[in-house]
Amino acid sequence: MISKALNPKQYRRLGLWSAAFLTACTGVINVLSAVAPRLLDRMVWLRAISPFDVKSSAHFFSVMSGFFLLMLAANLLRRKRVAWLLTIGLLIISIVLNFVRGWYYVEGLFTIVLLSQLILMRNIFTASSDPPSIGQGIRVLLGALVFTLLYGTVGFYLQRHSFNSRFSLWGAMLQTVAMFFTDDNAGLVATSRWGRFFESSIYLVGAVTLTYAFFMILRPVLLRGKPASKVECQRAAEIVEHYGCSSLARFTLFEDKAYYFSPSGQTMIAYVPKGRGAIALGDPIGPESDFKEAIWGFQAFCDRNDWHPGFYQVLPDHLSLYRSLGFNTLKIGEEGVVDLTAFTMSGKAKQDLRTSLNKFKRLGYALERLEPPISLTVLSELRTISDEWLIEMQGAEKRFSLGWFDEAYIGHCDVFLVKDEAQQIIAFANVVNPYQSKNATVDLMRRRTEAPPGTMDFLFTGMFEHYKAQGYAGFNIGLSALAGVGDVDNARRLEKGVRYLYRHLNRFYNFKGLHAYKDKFQPRWESRYLVYPSVMALPDVVMALIRADSGDRLFDYLRPDD
Repeated sequence: MISKALNPKQYRRLGLWSAAFLTACTGVINVLSAVAPRLLDRMVWLRAISPFDVKSSAHFFSVMSGFFLLMLAANLLRRKRVAWLLTIGLLIISIVLNFVRGWYYVEGLFTIVLLSQLILMRNIFTASSDPPSIGQGIRVLLGALVFTLLYGTVGFYLQRHSFNSRFSLWGAMLQTVAMFFTDDNAGLVATSRWGRFFESSIYLVGAVTLTYAFFMILRPVLLRGKPASKVECQRAAEIVEHYGCSSLARFTLFEDKAYYFSPSGQTMIAYVPKGRGAIALGDPIGPESDFKEAIWGFQAFCDRNDWHPGFYQVLPDHLSLYRSLGFNTLKIGEEGVVDLTAFTMSGKAKQDLRTSLNKFKRLGYALERLEPPISLTVLSELRTISDEWLIEMQGAEKRFSLGWFDEAYIGHCDVFLVKDEAQQIIAFANVVNPYQSKNATVDLMRRRTEAPPGTMDFLFTGMFEHYKAQGYAGFNIGLSALAGVGDVDNARRLEKGVRYLYRHLNRFYNFKGLHAYKDKFQPRWESRYLVYPSVMALPDVVMALIRADSGDRLFDYLRPDD
C-alpha cells in the first residue's frame, strides 16, 4: 500500500529525511554522552539507532563531534555535496573503529546500512558550497588543529608549575591531545588560577576555530564582484529589447543583476543572490512558450548552488505555471496603471485637481520634457534635488525593482522637469524605456523641500497628457505595496497575516497614504505576487529580497520611500 502511495520524488524525500535523521541522532547521542552520561545509559533505544560507537569519555571531543554531526544532518537535508562527502568519510572511519575496537557488529551494521543508503542516494546531493569558502575553511581547519596543538604544547611546557605534573616538551604535546580525547584529561589537575584559565582556553580556541571552519566549508555559493559578464549583459539586453513588455524590463538590466538563460537561450531571468535566497525580478523575459523550461532550469540551477529561488512582482497571468512546478504564491500588492485612452481632466471627480493645476499655470510654473542625452549641468542640479529629497525622507536609495540616481542611467531616460516662475527646477521624474510595452513607466519622482503642495500632481498630469498624445495605452505609476492583500473572504491564512501587518505597520510606513495618493488618478489596479518554493524557504527568500532592495542596508529598508 505504501509503495503505491509514494511517487519517486517522495521516495527520495523519505530517504533524505531518514539519512539526516540518523545522522542527527548520532549528534544528539554524542552531546548527551558528554553532558549527561548517566541519562544516556538509560536511553538504550537511542543508542541502538546510532551509526557510531559513542563513549561517554572525551567530553569536549564528544560535544564538538555531536555539534558537527548535527550541522551535517541539516546540510544533508539541503543536499550539500560537501556534507555528503564528510558524512561518508565519518561513516567509513566509524566502520573501522567499530570492528577494530571490539567487533561492535550492531553499531557496525547500522553504519553500513546508512553508508549504503547515502551511496545509493549520491546523485541527490548536488548542492554546491562556495568554492573559495571551502578552500578557506580547509585552511582554517588545518590551521586550527596545528595552532591548538602548538598553543597547548607551548603553554603546558612554559606553565608546567601551574599543574600537578611537570611536562617535557613531548609530554606537553601528548597532554594537549589527551585533553580532547580522555574523560579525565589524563589525570591533569590545575593547581593555580592561571592553570585553570589556560586549560579552558584550549577548549575555547578549538571550538571557535573548528566551528568557523565547518561553517565556511558548508556555506552557500556566493557571487563576488560584478555578477554578470559583459557578454551576459549584452545577451540580456538583446532579449529585453526583443521581448521586454513589463514595467520591470528596464530594471532587469541594472548592474546589481545576475542572469540565468534558459536551455534554449531565448529566455532570461534576472536575479540577485543574497544568502540562501536568489530573488528574480518579475517573470522570465522571452517567448512564453519557453517559460516552463526557464523556470524549471532556474530552480535546478538554484538547487545546485544551495539557493532558494524566488520571483518578485510576478504577473497573475503565469501563476498556474509556477504552481504546476511546485511553487507557492503570495499576493504582495497591486500595481497601478492609468488608462490613458480614457484619461481626461474633465468631470466632477477631477475638479480639485483641475483647480490646483490651473493655479500652478497662473503662477508661471511649467512642465518641460528633456530627451536623452541629458546634459551634465542638468544632471548635477537633479542630483542636488535627489539628495535633498532623500534627506527629507530620512532614507536611502532603494534598488532591485527600482532605479536609483545614477548619472549614466538618468542621462539616457526621458526626464520631465517642473520649473517655477524663475525657471528653477523644483521637481523631476524619469520615464524608463518601455521596449515592447504599450505602457509608459515612471521611476524616480523627486522634488525640492520648498516645492509647493500639488507639485507632483502637476508633474504627473503633464506626463499623462504627453504620453496620451504619443499614443500610449497606459501609464504605470508603480507598485502599491500590500494593497489588496488578504481582502477577500477566502484569502489564505498567510495573506491574512500580511494584511494584519499592513494595518499595524502603517504608523511606521505610510502604505495607505501612498496608495491613496496614487488612487486619486483612478488607475487600474493589477495584482502582483511573490513566488517561493515552500513555507520553510520563505524566510530566506524574503531576506534575500530585503537585502537586494536595500543594497544590504537593512536599517534603511525600514525607512519610508516615495
